[in-house]
Amino acid sequence: MSQAPSESPSSSGAGADPRLDALRTWLNGRLPTLLDEHRVPGAAVAVSVGDAVIDVAAGVLSKRTGVEATPDSVFQIGSITKVWTTTLAMQLVDEGKLALDAPVRDYLPDFALADGAAAAAITVRQLMCHVSGFEGDIFTDTGVGDDCLEKFVATLGDAPQLFAPGERFSYNNAGYCVLGRIVEVLREKSYDACLRDHLFAPLGLAHAATSPYEAILHRAAVGHIQAAPDAGFEPAPAWALPRSNAPAGAMLAMRPRDLLAFARMHLADGLGPDGTRVLGAESARAMREHQTDVPYLGLMGDEWGLGWEIFDWPGGTVVGHDGGTLGQSAFLRAVPGQDVVVAVLTNGGEPLGVYEEIVGHVLRELAAVEPPPLPVPAPDAPRIDAARYVGTYSSSAADTVVSQDAEGRIWAERTPKGIFAQFGPPERIELAAAREDALIAVERRHGMYQIHSFVGDDGDGHALFLHTGRADRRVAP
Repeated sequence: MSQAPSESPSSSGAGADPRLDALRTWLNGRLPTLLDEHRVPGAAVAVSVGDAVIDVAAGVLSKRTGVEATPDSVFQIGSITKVWTTTLAMQLVDEGKLALDAPVRDYLPDFALADGAAAAAITVRQLMCHVSGFEGDIFTDTGVGDDCLEKFVATLGDAPQLFAPGERFSYNNAGYCVLGRIVEVLREKSYDACLRDHLFAPLGLAHAATSPYEAILHRAAVGHIQAAPDAGFEPAPAWALPRSNAPAGAMLAMRPRDLLAFARMHLADGLGPDGTRVLGAESARAMREHQTDVPYLGLMGDEWGLGWEIFDWPGGTVVGHDGGTLGQSAFLRAVPGQDVVVAVLTNGGEPLGVYEEIVGHVLRELAAVEPPPLPVPAPDAPRIDAARYVGTYSSSAADTVVSQDAEGRIWAERTPKGIFAQFGPPERIELAAAREDALIAVERRHGMYQIHSFVGDDGDGHALFLHTGRADRRVAP
């Protein structure tokens, strides 16, 4: 059983809004049960309405040590870091040092990809909204020195181009490393120093860490993973991904209330908690504006802004981002105009169930927003002709073969490659019809029924890409 919840003695202003007092009571009663139901070792949650903040934690930071999770514990926020990286870049836009529609090579003259013309054309804006078109699941470890990001960007010369810059959305971690390197060059300091000087300091964050060396000074969560699909969740063998991927989300860690301080600054159009101008109002608003549409994927946003995901939900528009590292998962949602923010930080298990219930409850109660449920397969899904989808799709992360058997059942066999091969064996997943050009897994894995969207056309009536957040290109019929 999960340990009893704890709440921060510094929770502020809850009494000013009785809804937050009721919410804290609900969280104290529900969070430990949710962790048990979804095999999550520990979690911390923070919610704010205006300046009023509550935070609650339950469970343990590590099953090995049994140390209790508290609201002051620091968890990794994973890819939510991308919004921080975008904010650092937009500060430079405010200062006139960076132009969104300028080519990356204006700032990084040696930036190279396998497609030289694409490398010359890609803009800063395209990096921010994942439309640069080059393959982005690249996690080369270039050491822990302050030059690791410079070295990482220099390794991208053979990264293949999936589509022309600006053509479509495909989530790109490496693109954010390039953006982080631009920040370094223009600031003439390391990415970590940029975070500390230009965001941590003006936001007054005292429990945020840019590395394991800083995280260990706090009560730090450890990620938990499975060695096999039917095994229990145990502490991960490493705490963080390579530092060279820091701008994409390799190791930034903090308390949930610190993450709220960052999001509340954005909702205040760039003003920090003490009135300090952290980001220009125009830049803060621009980050929340539509830049590109996203294929139907179930969990991801409907659109992407500059850094932010945008969710078009019943009751209002929500911005946010999710993050996942080695056994840690983080979820952030904010409602512009309602001044409501919720953060859920976890360290293993199947956290989507925890996210779905807590975020759904918070947004319904405080913002009258109704997050749609995660997709599930219809029990009476019809058999369809999958000829448009059948084929082999490939990236540096995996090869996926989509086939249809004599009974009309559709299968996706995914074989991880490279660094991803160590995270699990090949998987064979049955798919069913979900909506036009989208199939859904028949069995739940990793806490959800994954959507497989098929986009584009190869000229012969076949889908050009299998899209699961990343666009894997068709390589064989």
